[in-house]
Amino acid sequence: ICYYAITHLKAKKQTMVLQSLGEAYLKRSTDARVSLHGYLVGVGMTLLPTVLACSILTSNNYSNSFPWQQLLCGCLSAGLFAALCRWIVLPVSSYPNYWENAKRALFLGWAFSSGTLLAVYSRDYWTFGVYICYLSFFHWSEYWVTAVTNPATLRLSSYMLDHSPEYHLAALISWAEFWLEALLVPWLKSYSLPIATGLAMCTAGELFRKLAMITAGRNFNHVVEHKKRTDHVLVTSGVYSWVRHPAYTGWFAWAIGTQLLLCNPVSIVGYTLASWRFFRERINEEERLLINFFNQAYLDYQRTTWSGVPFVRGYFVRV
Repeated sequence: ICYYAITHLKAKKQTMVLQSLGEAYLKRSTDARVSLHGYLVGVGMTLLPTVLACSILTSNNYSNSFPWQQLLCGCLSAGLFAALCRWIVLPVSSYPNYWENAKRALFLGWAFSSGTLLAVYSRDYWTFGVYICYLSFFHWSEYWVTAVTNPATLRLSSYMLDHSPEYHLAALISWAEFWLEALLVPWLKSYSLPIATGLAMCTAGELFRKLAMITAGRNFNHVVEHKKRTDHVLVTSGVYSWVRHPAYTGWFAWAIGTQLLLCNPVSIVGYTLASWRFFRERINEEERLLINFFNQAYLDYQRTTWSGVPFVRGYFVRV
């Protein structure tokens, strides 16, 4: 809807402000727009079933009169979804790699909408719906923030859907544990303290990681860079003045928070140990390269700033 309004108002030359906003929008990375539009359409899939279900479930009038309210809600939700499809997806459908990008964004948006429905309408399994929402947004935002802040390093793998076989296995194990425990010992999934803690950790971890990506800008990469680029600079401002690896701090908190949210006792321990080991090895590898890239500047930064992951010292040069 915003895209439609800005584009058409610009064509009519109504105001200089709207023209500048439209130009700024159109100059954004095509990859970012395709991903954003696809994700919004995927999320929009929840509008029709949600509004219809809400209108039916909240209606206390089951008389013989025609349900005009339910029909109106259904028409409005269908119209909104059609508008999303028409004015958001079609303007960028000529992009060469459109479907490779859009289908991932659509899938993640659909997952978010499905998680929303489960969270809203399930009394016993709502936490799994919230978890799906966090998981969906995490993967989509990894790609979108990279597309906006550092498009030079953007790949389809930036969605991180194919991160590693170990990552997929850990997710499957956590899902299996949740549903087995929910069916066999449902009381285990009703503790409010771990759920509230998990919600806080997921939210804070997500925000902290994305803030780190935005602060680093072109200096952030999803893969370890073994050669220094000419425009590579050492970032020590913002969240990087608090910890050396804020993106890993956020991811570490987010990963543990997802299992606290699901009240998965086995996976809480497993995710904590596996994530800690992964980040320890990754930080050691990165810091060995960063010392080689920036020499004394990184050594000074390293001595005054915490790594960001508990009990991970990092790679230090022995003098």
